[in-house]
Amino acid sequence: MAQKTEGIQQLLIAEKKATERVVDARKRKAQRIKAAKREADSEIQAFKNEKDAQYKAYEAEVLGKKSDNEVQIQQVTNQKIQELDVMLKKNQSAAAQAVKGMLFEIDIQLHENVKL
Repeated sequence: MAQKTEGIQQLLIAEKKATERVVDARKRKAQRIKAAKREADSEIQAFKNEKDAQYKAYEAEVLGKKSDNEVQIQQVTNQKIQELDVMLKKNQSAAAQAVKGMLFEIDIQLHENVKL
């Protein structure tokens, strides 16, 4: 019987060691997963920072071009307004005469369907 209890004791000890190894393996696995997650988070943050910097550089480039375009459009608009003012002053009296002519020179005629 001593051999049976010795065998059982050896089995219990082996089971305990196996359980400890499984627990240790799970702890190491959890630590590796946490380390991989931290590494992935740092890579993601670095990627985000890089893309954010690229976006801000592109945005600054586009907004710079936009303000240049606005200045150019404003200059063209002012030039056209000045040209229209010159044309208005030049043709104002002729246009007023044409409008007066249409208003005051009325040719009255009977309609073609009117029978007298």
